[in-house]
Amino acid sequence: MPDSLLAALAGPGVGVLQAPPGWGKTTLVPPALLDESWLAGQRILLLEPRRLAARAAAARIADLAGETVGGPTAGYQVRLDRRIGPDTRIEVLTEGILTRRLQSDPGLDGVGLVIFDEFHERSVHADLGLALALDVRSGLREDLRLLVMSATIDGTVVAALLEDAPVVELGGSSYPVEDRYLAGTEPEDAVALALAETDGDVLVFLPGEREIRRAARRLDRLGAGLVVRPLYGALSPADQDLAVRPDTAGRRKIVLATTIAETSLTIDGVRTVVDAGLARVPRYEPATGMTRLITVRVSRSSADQRRGRAGRQAPGVCYRLWSQGERLAAHQRPEILDTDLASLTLELAAWGVTDPAELRWLDPPPAPAMTEARDLLVGLGALDGNGRITATGRRLVDQPRHPRLAHLVLRGAELGFAPTARTVAALLDEPDVLVGPADRRARDLTIRVDTLRGDAPPFGTSLRRGARHRVAQLAGGNATLRAADRDLVGASVALAYPDRIAARRSDQRGEFLLANGRAVSVPAEDSLADEEFIAVAEASGDRENGRIRTAAPIDRAEIETLFADRLERRRRVEWDRQRRDVIAVEERRLGAIVLSSGPVPDPAAGALSAALVEGVRSLGIDALGWSGRAVALRQRVRFLRAQLGDRWPDLSDQALIDDLTTWLGPHLVGCRRWADVERIDLSVVLSSLLGWNDGADLERLAPTRVVVPSGSRMRLRYEDPQQGPVLAVRIQELFGLSATPTVLDGRVPVVLRLLSPAQRPVQITDDLAGFWAGSYSEVRKEMRGRYPKHHWPEDPTQIGPSRRPGGRHE
Repeated sequence: MPDSLLAALAGPGVGVLQAPPGWGKTTLVPPALLDESWLAGQRILLLEPRRLAARAAAARIADLAGETVGGPTAGYQVRLDRRIGPDTRIEVLTEGILTRRLQSDPGLDGVGLVIFDEFHERSVHADLGLALALDVRSGLREDLRLLVMSATIDGTVVAALLEDAPVVELGGSSYPVEDRYLAGTEPEDAVALALAETDGDVLVFLPGEREIRRAARRLDRLGAGLVVRPLYGALSPADQDLAVRPDTAGRRKIVLATTIAETSLTIDGVRTVVDAGLARVPRYEPATGMTRLITVRVSRSSADQRRGRAGRQAPGVCYRLWSQGERLAAHQRPEILDTDLASLTLELAAWGVTDPAELRWLDPPPAPAMTEARDLLVGLGALDGNGRITATGRRLVDQPRHPRLAHLVLRGAELGFAPTARTVAALLDEPDVLVGPADRRARDLTIRVDTLRGDAPPFGTSLRRGARHRVAQLAGGNATLRAADRDLVGASVALAYPDRIAARRSDQRGEFLLANGRAVSVPAEDSLADEEFIAVAEASGDRENGRIRTAAPIDRAEIETLFADRLERRRRVEWDRQRRDVIAVEERRLGAIVLSSGPVPDPAAGALSAALVEGVRSLGIDALGWSGRAVALRQRVRFLRAQLGDRWPDLSDQALIDDLTTWLGPHLVGCRRWADVERIDLSVVLSSLLGWNDGADLERLAPTRVVVPSGSRMRLRYEDPQQGPVLAVRIQELFGLSATPTVLDGRVPVVLRLLSPAQRPVQITDDLAGFWAGSYSEVRKEMRGRYPKHHWPEDPTQIGPSRRPGGRHE
């Protein structure tokens, strides 16, 4: 044991140990410290990130001491499994167990040293455990020693957190490992190559169970003398042990593993590693409240850990299935940045901490995820409005489950269906009990309960080995499983996930809306697709349309009974885009989903007006009932605004839309339907925007009609606000007129659209005198040829007009 490490623990009481894979940190350091004077009569807590690693470490330490697990030297405690004797000095624990110990015994009575092994994995439990242990050391137990161990973590960063703890770096004692890069090679092909080129057993790292099962099917064909062993978290301890121990028949072994085999584990006989370079990690999205699994490239530190498995007992080879030049991230992303923080938040509240900044962290918990977690816990009754733990919260924190599932067990017992609640909680707390293609595993959790109770599993699937025993352990025994009521499965799921109660959308089969407002779906052929209401336990985290993984049917009556205190009555008066009209309904709602609705006989006038205004915004200003008179008035005002400035109101489309409430709102009083809006006389509405003087000026400056020499009162059309109004008139009706008519007190000439006797356009001009003197002669020639019965004088200014084709001239 290095003197520098002994000095660090004896003096400051904190230290960071960095040593490469295979050095023996896990199994050699704790026993070597047992005889230190500062540890006399006290125990060591050795924390491991996984149950398999904890059991294996305790077994190895006990074996080196010539003892059995649970003897004087070493024992372990993981969830539902404890082998620690009254005199055991080294207790190997999974990281979450430490938090339970601290909550029940903050002073850690009888513990002299806590070792955080493989801390580079940065699980949320390890980060929380270290933060609480540091708090204990600073406030209750100055003599409590803390040691952080890892092969690949940045020791200086951890040392700074541990009050500038000494960093002890040790050289490698593992055997050399040769790297061979095989970019683009399938894992099974790389295994075949490794079997041909190397000796000993082969450890293959794959991202998840699905890839492991696929590889196992392909590798089983390689022939006799080989045995393929899977190794992942969902396997029973017995099956995990088969992968770790030497094959009893002496066959060459191929172990297909996830990240579970990266650290704190020596698999006897492994000389070769095949690393696909991938890992499957959870990513929690606070905005959706859902966690999705994504496949990522491993970090450089993880890749080095995997590589080190080949050099534990002899020189080895590591086949890396990526290019040698590929740049990997230095470290994996800490779990605390990407996980659901409800459990952490409840643990902090139980510790008396409402603000995580009160503790020391390598990476503080992200604020959005903390906010999401607090909101959930308040909804479960575990925290009060100030973030302090309640009596209910104390009961939840005593259960080794996520707060949602702890709440399910607690409320299920109170409501009289404890067996079902405990069974469903156990099912949701463990990996899927069914094995087989994902599309064959029924999404309906009721079918899983039926299978556990003895029914045949869905076609093409099987019950996972040991699943019934494991679920029974978590639920409280086989009697609990048998007593579970399938008709209460949906209600149980809803107690854990009230925000994920979902109502089927009426327009599409298999489409659902969650109470939290998110959309989720199942395939149209799924048994859940036609259910009116379901409770969703698991779904992908897609923001737009999540895919349901696990759910169960629930009745409307059950929702109304279980969540009576959360239901709200809401009157909804709003514009319905689909109906293109106002709807006024009273609804009973749970969050975003509607349980029942009916018409509102007397909606408030203000709400109706607001809804109709929204309707105008939705349909556009042109959807209003614009009469010819209203259109003309609007055009005249727009003309005056363009010519004279802001004295005149802005009646452009955008301005009218932007200010709908002001100019249209008062005229919507008494309107209930869109048809009522269409009957509004908009000319009256727009006229009300003008004062008395402006109304008089409007008639003078922008008249609607002008009298021509024939005596006709002709309409002026203000089509373009940047130029004068247009007058469409037959040429003969202007005979005798020498100057162009004007508006705006003579400042803007009228644009004359001159027509033939057949009302066809002949000329456009705003200079009548110029027309008579110029191009009229050419027009006259054409008109005389086409209309010989009409009089076409050489000088039209000297002859009277005519109202009728061929009529007399005045």
